[in-house]
Amino acid sequence: MTEDAQFCLDEADESMQNAISHLEREFHKIRAGKASPQMLEGVLIDYYGSMTPIEQAANINTPDPRQIIVQPWDKSLLPIIDKAIIAANLGFNPQNEGEILRIKVPIITEERRKEMVKKAKVETENSKISIRNIRRTANEMAKQLEKDGTPEDDVKKLLEKIQNLTNEYIIKADKVFEAKEKDIMTV
Repeated sequence: MTEDAQFCLDEADESMQNAISHLEREFHKIRAGKASPQMLEGVLIDYYGSMTPIEQAANINTPDPRQIIVQPWDKSLLPIIDKAIIAANLGFNPQNEGEILRIKVPIITEERRKEMVKKAKVETENSKISIRNIRRTANEMAKQLEKDGTPEDDVKKLLEKIQNLTNEYIIKADKVFEAKEKDIMTV
């Protein structure tokens, strides 16, 4: 395999791995009933004029499976963090206790669990679309290599490897989804 063909394959592999990593990060945001600091990932606060992720302005921990404690490093941020969590529409109602915010994670109903599985399925499908788009880009690169003088047999092998890589990552996305679905549906 030529150096250019290997580069094409490596780029596709790295991009597909990034798609799976993104899927896993999105799944962290879908709560399965147990409290975790990742539930607040993506919540931004106005920290002295710049939008800052909450985890960069506060310590977030889970003393038990039903609550999250947010302890800002600057106590004047408590009302700002409180508003940001409510505005993020995560279904949480933080309680301001002066030095910390206590968030009770509600028990999830069967209907809500099914909604979360649907949301996870949508994220998985988005990930698969991303993987297929990466395949298309890699295939175009491979066909360009053929136009640039790479032997036809080498390009066919490269296209086959790209397809195998795509199949492998589609299966990985399905496995990540199955694990999340099991996690969501477990009471």
